[in-house]
Amino acid sequence: MLTKRIIPCLDIKDGRTVKGVNFENIRDAGDPVELAALYAKAGADELVFLDITATVEKRKTLSQLVNRVSHKINIPFTVGGGISTVDDVSVLLSNGADKISVNTAAFKNPGLIDQLAGNFGSQCIVLAIDARQEEDGEWYVYLNGGRTKTEAKCFDWAKEGVERGAGEILLTSMNNDGTKKGFALDITKKLATELPVPVIASGGGGTMEHFKDVFENGCAEAALAASIFHFKEIAIPDLKQYLHQENIIVRI
Repeated sequence: MLTKRIIPCLDIKDGRTVKGVNFENIRDAGDPVELAALYAKAGADELVFLDITATVEKRKTLSQLVNRVSHKINIPFTVGGGISTVDDVSVLLSNGADKISVNTAAFKNPGLIDQLAGNFGSQCIVLAIDARQEEDGEWYVYLNGGRTKTEAKCFDWAKEGVERGAGEILLTSMNNDGTKKGFALDITKKLATELPVPVIASGGGGTMEHFKDVFENGCAEAALAASIFHFKEIAIPDLKQYLHQENIIVRI
């Protein structure tokens, strides 16, 4: 059994870390550089940095901020938001990112995944999917930070993304996001068991038991959370100690 990863997420807006509920009601959560340093020190396995308004505002990810964060941490660092070309990725990697996350641009131009995987390797490419379960029970892909619904089904798009070269899937359940009621286990498990790449579960982590659940029952390889870490509701060392006691393999 592979070591399970705990990943704090920095959602960035106007240079600050923010957090919302169901992708709305955004509030400030602190300085991203300070938070990144704290998480690296606390034993986070990786860090994800998402410039959440870059796509909507039609601009590039904040490469200078990425550079400042990268100098404060010694753990793998994934950056996303507004990435649509090979050059965008080159800039971020040269500023300290280890992996990049693509979402809307990849959906609109699926060949981008082939291109990026060809240039930088699949291990560098994370396909982020924001999905919402609708009344028909199906999970649909949403774009532009959850603002735009598509008719594409989450699993189909994830499968295509992996076939094109994505080395990892970051799955955010919009239904669960910020609710602290637990991760979306069913769709996480479907992706994690039917696709040959790691799946990072995101959206809904509120208690230590939720993390145990998504690792054991959702079969996720990593779990990502934001507000519970930012607002010090759960400390990463305590979470890892708990998981270790529950016989889930984590890096202590």
